[in-house]
Amino acid sequence: MKRIAIPIIAAVSALVSATWAAVSVFRRRRRTGSARLALTLPVHSAWWRDHAEREGELLYVAVGDSAAQGIGASKPHRGYVGTVASHLRKTTGKSVRVINLSVSGARLRETLDTQVPRLASLAPDVITVSIGANDIASFDAVRFDRELRKLADALPPHAIVADLPCFFFGEAEKRVRIANGIVHQVVGEHGFTLAPLYKATRRQGVARVALNQASADFFHPNDRGYRVWASAFVPLVDRAVEALPTRT
Repeated sequence: MKRIAIPIIAAVSALVSATWAAVSVFRRRRRTGSARLALTLPVHSAWWRDHAEREGELLYVAVGDSAAQGIGASKPHRGYVGTVASHLRKTTGKSVRVINLSVSGARLRETLDTQVPRLASLAPDVITVSIGANDIASFDAVRFDRELRKLADALPPHAIVADLPCFFFGEAEKRVRIANGIVHQVVGEHGFTLAPLYKATRRQGVARVALNQASADFFHPNDRGYRVWASAFVPLVDRAVEALPTRT
């Protein structure tokens, strides 16, 4: 028994050591990646501000956080907002002005303070809303519901509102599912169109997301990941454009 036990103990010890080493490498790379992406925040913000000044036949407005800014993408326009805008230009043959109201790090409360006041003066032909992921770390369901309803009251009736993306496991995923229950209820009550972002990201699977669709911080999507995000919006954006004559 002793001869058998020693190799087993050694194997378990080696596995534990290898696992700890892998976790340490992951954490170090995530810290490094987060620091690198932090440097892109003002770059993306400036890019969207500059492009908001360009005229267009259609007005597309985006409400959101760093994902709407395209953080993690190789270029600002390769995030999901830029991808949706490019799709609009291609399918309609019209020029598109994009006003990206999003702010990196925004939670619902910051969105109400900074983005909603700017939205009040706009009349978008297409509007996408993806917000709430930053509320998950300190999630309070009652507050989330209250603040989401305030945001909903400020949105036009043709808003396309996404639920939260899949976090896959742990407490964060449990909170996301609760939050999405609230999102679905509020969207239904207000008659908005729901963009199925949770379903689009969940069906990719955690391995594919981690290996092929995550950026350097293992939180924000990369170019491939943002194409998945865009896929949750594009069919609904097409439908919104088709309905434009009924709103004019």
